[in-house]
Amino acid sequence: TVHLEDCITWPLQHLPRTPGQGLANESDGGWLRSMFAHKADARKDAHSNLLSKKDTSGLYKIQFHNVKPDCLEAYNSLSAEVHKELHRAADYPCEVVGSWNTWYGEQDQAVHLWRYYGGYPALTECLDKLRLNKAYLEYRKERSKMLISRKTQLLMEFSFWNDPVPRAGPNIYELRTYRLQPGTMIEWGNHWARAIKYRQENNEAVGGFFTQIGELYVVHHLWAYKDLQSREETRNSAWLKEGWDVSVHYTVPLIQNMESRILIPTKSSPLQ
Repeated sequence: TVHLEDCITWPLQHLPRTPGQGLANESDGGWLRSMFAHKADARKDAHSNLLSKKDTSGLYKIQFHNVKPDCLEAYNSLSAEVHKELHRAADYPCEVVGSWNTWYGEQDQAVHLWRYYGGYPALTECLDKLRLNKAYLEYRKERSKMLISRKTQLLMEFSFWNDPVPRAGPNIYELRTYRLQPGTMIEWGNHWARAIKYRQENNEAVGGFFTQIGELYVVHHLWAYKDLQSREETRNSAWLKEGWDVSVHYTVPLIQNMESRILIPTKSSPLQ
């Protein structure tokens, strides 16, 4: 079975494609008419304005912390306490959407997803306040003793994806990361605005994001499954839906490389 995220190449001779136009030259009959829903025009605005959720100012931050193997438990406990305090403070316009440890992928890694209500001004407000927060500064000092390295990206939320809201567990999560060819984000968004409808049957779609600061032309898709067997069955079922194969065909050539992480939520994560 071939999956969208598992393909590196795909035979293009079966469905002719003009670069940057997707299915623009195809017949408009039958199910192909639906292929043009949510079409964004790359020539009129930046892709961040065309593809993101303007009404919610959906600015997110994702953190990847590589932790010393013997410190992961202490790191999780320390982070959970600090996150809890920030959630209690009404004057911080941010929240932790989810916190995980990597199960399969890079080991001894913590992943945190934050949301900032109000966009960049909210992010700046939080940073200014945290610089004056003695308890937070002590936390950073203590945390630095536990870390090997860390990386942060600022993200926007795709307008057509599900909102990442708290959910009960137990679940495992898959974070699929795609590094796209520069200049292809609009085309990716056009195809996934249609493809996402094929991935709703088991409530597996959690959130979809693209980078604004950090490594650019990077997309993150976050999925939830009951277990690895459920993941396999859910992904296989997408191929029974007419149109999924077309989405695969047109999005795979946009990808430079991709990565999959299987994540286990921490005890304090709103996404369980």
